[in-house]
Amino acid sequence: MRVDSFVVETDVHYPTDINLLWDALRKLIAILAGRCGELGIAGWRQSAYQLRQLKKRYRQVQRLKHSTSQDPEKRAAKHAAVRQAHRAYLAQAEALLARVRETRMHLVVHHVPAAFLAEIDLYLGDAERQIDQIRRRVLLGQTIPHAEKLFSLFERHTEWISKGKAGVPVELGLRVVVEDQHRFILAHRVMEKTTDDQVAVTLIVEAQARFPNIASASFDKGVHSPANQSALAALIPRVVLPKKGRLSQAQRERENAPEFLHLRRQHSAVESAINALEAHGLDRCLDHGLDGFERYVALAVVARNIQRLGALLRQQDAERQRGPYRRAA
Repeated sequence: MRVDSFVVETDVHYPTDINLLWDALRKLIAILAGRCGELGIAGWRQSAYQLRQLKKRYRQVQRLKHSTSQDPEKRAAKHAAVRQAHRAYLAQAEALLARVRETRMHLVVHHVPAAFLAEIDLYLGDAERQIDQIRRRVLLGQTIPHAEKLFSLFERHTEWISKGKAGVPVELGLRVVVEDQHRFILAHRVMEKTTDDQVAVTLIVEAQARFPNIASASFDKGVHSPANQSALAALIPRVVLPKKGRLSQAQRERENAPEFLHLRRQHSAVESAINALEAHGLDRCLDHGLDGFERYVALAVVARNIQRLGALLRQQDAERQRGPYRRAA
């Protein structure tokens, strides 16, 4: 087995706090305008105009960039303009949210379904969170903790992942672990808020339940931990898991052993399995929700294994057809 992970991207736009606020407000206005029109509740007949005005403020903020000038006066003037544009955007957003809350009270009186109110509350909470984060970041100069951030209102399972790849500073999606033996995918795992080292042992246990004859498994350094080293060694005869940092004499001898070096060199072949999955549609998930994401990944793995099986069968047929000519020669 060769074990590695890669990121399957979710189908989302690049998130900023201002465009997430825009997403929340446009969804709220679209939902309320439709339902209020059905119930005859006034207040949202000019919803299209209100959205255009809000988008105009959003575009003004979006176009402004912080100055890189060496002149302190120019930097201060540009900084003031950025802050003023954000204030205007937030003021209009808060005015719309006040109307949303008022309309919600009218909808309660009309006994609309609880699921509809829950959807309003969801996007209302999103808008309030983004207003708070914009105010803290831009107007108060605070840094927003990563744990408080949401990266998509529509694919809420999206994570901000930086794997240190050259030319790819960040990816938006979820990690997927793959194991490859003879170019088949033996098992996979969608890792939500989890890293490679946290699932390695569990993944091997699950794979062994289906394939009890696993003789070796190779991993990247990112999986290393003392607990993983000992747990994996108890499960598999030959574990190729390079240690991070300084090596002891015993560890250096283990990692310089011919068998260890041979299996470690073969580990890079797992990239072909990852590349095959990405080339056949698993670079970005077009399905919605975490359930849809997991289903999409699982079907892609099945499809890749079927494709690989078909390639082997065609190869066997070709070899059988060439057999008589070889014997005649």
